[in-house]
Amino acid sequence: MIDELGEEVKWGHISMVEAERRLLAHALLDDATNARFVLLSESHVPLFDLPTVHSYLVKSTQVFLESYDQPGATGRGRYSRGMRPVVSLGQWRKGSQWFEMDRTLAADVVADRVYFPVFKRFCMRNCYADEHYLPTFLHVRRPEAGANRSLTWVDWSHGGPHPARFTRMEVTVDFLRWLRGGSTCSYNGETTSVCFLFARKFLPNSLTRFLRFAPKVMGFG
Repeated sequence: MIDELGEEVKWGHISMVEAERRLLAHALLDDATNARFVLLSESHVPLFDLPTVHSYLVKSTQVFLESYDQPGATGRGRYSRGMRPVVSLGQWRKGSQWFEMDRTLAADVVADRVYFPVFKRFCMRNCYADEHYLPTFLHVRRPEAGANRSLTWVDWSHGGPHPARFTRMEVTVDFLRWLRGGSTCSYNGETTSVCFLFARKFLPNSLTRFLRFAPKVMGFG
C-alpha cells in the first residue's frame, strides 16, 4: 500500500503510524477550524447522516480511542524492554487503530519527538505499532481524555488477526438498525445507545444495498 506522499505503508508496521501522523499534520494545516479528526478506511460505512456525526463529535468531552492494558502475548507480550525508561511496561497500552481525536491531541501526536522515536526503533516485527503507539501515547499524556472505545464497529467473533468481512446480502434493514442502536455505552457521562458512528469491513458489492436502505434506515437524503 502507498500513502498520499508515495511512501510504502505495510500492515502492522511502524509505517502505518507514520502515515497516520502525516494525515493528521495535513488535516491540521488544512483549516484552523478543524476540531475533530477521524481515521477511516475504504471498507468503512457511515451509520448516521453527517449532521448527526458532526454533532456527536464536536459536543463530545472526550476523544474516542481505545487504550487498555492487556496481559498475554497480544498485549504486554509485544512490549520491548528497549523502550525503557521512556515507555515502561506499566504504561504500555493496546487499542484499535480506528481513532477519533480532538485538535489538541492531534497536534500533540504530530509534534511528538519523545515517544514516536522509541516506537520506531523498538516496536518491530510482531509488535504492531498501529495498535500500541496511540493508545500508549494517550495513556501517558492525556489519560483522562479518552473514552476508551472506538466509534467503529467491527466483528471479531470469528477469531483470527482480521475482523469479519460483509458482503452484499448480509446488509439488511435489521442489521443496520442493530448497528445503529444495539449497544449501550457512555457519552458525556450519560448512557446512550448511539455507540458507533461507523462500521467495517464492508465489501464494495454491498454499496447497492446501502444506497437502497440509507434513506429509510439511516436518515440519508
